[in-house]
Amino acid sequence: MRIILPLILPAMMTCVIFSFYWRWDDFLAPLLYLNKVSLYTVSLAIKMFSDPDNVTDWGALFAMSTLSLIPVCAAFFAFQRYIVEGIHTSGLKG
Repeated sequence: MRIILPLILPAMMTCVIFSFYWRWDDFLAPLLYLNKVSLYTVSLAIKMFSDPDNVTDWGALFAMSTLSLIPVCAAFFAFQRYIVEGIHTSGLKG
């Protein structure tokens, strides 16, 4: 554990961070599995905010889109060291 865990930690953290990114931006799975509107994710809420039959408030839609990027940017800046280490060490041979 003292040998393998420090070597595998950057790769595992990179996988966790990328998994968070993919789940945060997922549209189809929550649309299929969630039944209540109150449980919808951010991407579904942004889609529901735009109304094709009526006038869409583009300013509010862009504000919602910008605010939905804050957790992703915060995760990137908080775990940037692990992302760089994971990508850097995965390219080494031998």
